[in-house]
Amino acid sequence: MTDTVKDRVKAFIIENFLFGDGSYELADTASLIENDIIDSTGVLELVAFIEDNFGIAMADSDIVPQNLDSLARIAAFIEAKAAVPVSA
Repeated sequence: MTDTVKDRVKAFIIENFLFGDGSYELADTASLIENDIIDSTGVLELVAFIEDNFGIAMADSDIVPQNLDSLARIAAFIEAKAAVPVSA
């Protein structure tokens, strides 16, 4: 599941924040914020993408760099949230 999630997120980031520039080398652990790839508005777009594409409802406490600052962190966050059953 990791590669599929990571690939989908990477494709979204390249298309929306790197303007389709697939030649940009985006390392799995590179900070998206420190490398000026996304800003605060971009984080909100990323959250909307995650919620829409992976069926995850993100709480405000989830929207932190520890979860959203690199491809590896985003993929790990999505997989962890997807593994938690939604309580009724």
